[in-house]
Amino acid sequence: MEITNESDTVKLQQDLDRVMQWSTRNNMVLNEDKYELMVHHHQRGALIKELPMTGVFYSTSGDTLLAPSDQLRDLGVTVSKDLSWRPHYVKLTTKGRRMAQWVFGVFSSRDPELMVSLYKTMVRSTMEYCSPLWSPQMVGDIQLLESVQRRFTSKIAGMKDLDYWQRLKYLGLMSLQRRRERYVILHVHKILHGAAPNEVDIKFHRTSRHGLKAVLPDLSRVKSKRNSTLYANSFGTFGPKLWNCIPADLREIGDLASFKASLDLFLREVPDLPPTPGYPANNRNLLTEWCGGIRRFEEQRMAL
Repeated sequence: MEITNESDTVKLQQDLDRVMQWSTRNNMVLNEDKYELMVHHHQRGALIKELPMTGVFYSTSGDTLLAPSDQLRDLGVTVSKDLSWRPHYVKLTTKGRRMAQWVFGVFSSRDPELMVSLYKTMVRSTMEYCSPLWSPQMVGDIQLLESVQRRFTSKIAGMKDLDYWQRLKYLGLMSLQRRRERYVILHVHKILHGAAPNEVDIKFHRTSRHGLKAVLPDLSRVKSKRNSTLYANSFGTFGPKLWNCIPADLREIGDLASFKASLDLFLREVPDLPPTPGYPANNRNLLTEWCGGIRRFEEQRMAL
């Protein structure tokens, strides 16, 4: 809800009061200790104008004041007041490293097959929940999350003399970055076929040359540069870009299981060189940045 004047603050407080009254009428006690308030200024230049509204506090039925929080956690995902997912990345990385330490402390074997199985089950699975929502695009954030897998694979037997990119290939692993992109594409597929709600209103269109493609949102409507970057890195924009990168014949597959299998075969043909400190790289390893090679790959397949 946008708060621009005193009338808006009154309306928001009235909404809170109605929620509390509803819970009382229905004998449903809400845990008021878990109420949180986060204030986001979408235009930093207008902060002075909004200043009278920034110091407003709201209260619950027990007259407990809700002070603005710098970040909040909702359904397992943490977001900051500037709409950055950085706190979530830090928490995931810390959790992944702790679980990795536990694995190496409990199991003495460093056999590749055992370690990869334990890694997939105990470590990687904790770092991918709801990833289409928060998947990072900045190199520093990608490297932070990738460091968990990079460190884990370096301790597996036989990996001592291989760099991270080589270890991924030898162990048959995708980078965490590429797996997140895979989940984004799968979610777009589910939206297209009605298996998931289209909350961000992704639209699709078909052309005779390029097949079924997603419509990219118009970023020119976003006024501030910062908000434009946030919008460009969001699922509603990045999802359609990734969808449009995959071959046209893949986009025509309706069955989810068949689509997954075909997508995995395709992704194995795309270079997977995640940003790594000290490693020279031509790009950020995003599928959207490999699009030129992907198109050539598609043309070669179609010619066979």
